Amino acid sequence: MTMTRRKLLTASTSLAVAAAVLPTLANAAVGANNIKPQRLRPGMTVGLVTPASNVPEDQELHIAMDLVRSLGFSAKPSPNLFSRTQYLAGTDKERADDLNAMFADPEVDAIFCVRGGYGSGRLLHYLDYDMIAANPKIIMGYSDITAILNAIYLRTGLITFHGPIAGGNFSDYTYDQYNRVLVEPSSTTEIGGPPAFETRPGVVDWENRLTAIVSGSAEGHLVGGNLSLVVTLLGTPFEPNFDGAILFLEDVSEPPYSVDRMLTHLWMTGKLERVAGIILGKFTDDSYDSNTFSMEQVMRDRFEPLGIPTLRGAMIGHIEDKTVVPIGIQARLDVDAGTLTLLEAAVN
Repeated sequence: MTMTRRKLLTASTSLAVAAAVLPTLANAAVGANNIKPQRLRPGMTVGLVTPASNVPEDQELHIAMDLVRSLGFSAKPSPNLFSRTQYLAGTDKERADDLNAMFADPEVDAIFCVRGGYGSGRLLHYLDYDMIAANPKIIMGYSDITAILNAIYLRTGLITFHGPIAGGNFSDYTYDQYNRVLVEPSSTTEIGGPPAFETRPGVVDWENRLTAIVSGSAEGHLVGGNLSLVVTLLGTPFEPNFDGAILFLEDVSEPPYSVDRMLTHLWMTGKLERVAGIILGKFTDDSYDSNTFSMEQVMRDRFEPLGIPTLRGAMIGHIEDKTVVPIGIQARLDVDAGTLTLLEAAVN
């Protein structure tokens, strides 16, 4: 049967619409079936993994195990924790096998990443998402681990945690935030606000200030993490679901022009227009030069025209005092009040 030009165009349009809609429907289905891991309790066993860059010194890995023990847990190293392949912590297969093994291991109750760096994106096609969904556990890390956290949430509905790694001490602030989210959760929990600061004559807090880029409030599921990694996921099978989300972003060692380029890319793909709200963490070590836009100017230039509630300065990122952000949990952003509030417990 010969297809007319009109029928061909109609069929092509229908296929294009279906191709655009199906991923959205799949993502929505994942969001509607969130899986919450068990909260942390004393005596649990925490598995340690290095899914990205290697840790140069063996001693640092032993110290990471000591940190886990200091939190009241037993520490279990993944089989290839001490492996190194150039700048990576072992081959892609070794690192993926380790992550799969920690989820499958009935002795392991939660998984902490020891560091980020580079290499997480290389593992995404090798993870056993069905097995992970069947064995839900806390997995926590940040920076390059952003790719793994968002991919696992997208493919399984398992809530994942953008937070401190085992490769460094927890500050008092971080320990408090960690307890609020992972140990003693409540039905509503405020996270990411500036640490307490004692203002006195001639002394004010210069570092941890919240800035309203666009006033307003919004509610949605949390997605995001490191800006470089979020942009890297665009156009892949692991692209986060931006529709109606509260998007959180941070980065390190990226100058204003580089952040501008990545935010412009997000804008050109139409993703920024689809989110309900935006919360910006810290963009540290940005190599600011007075002969360029400042980071604040870039943020205002990219976000103000959108008219979407946007807050800058949350305690998210490559900083000593960092919060724990549960990817997939419903949250409320109130820019004028300077608050980000989880609207449900992130763990059972």
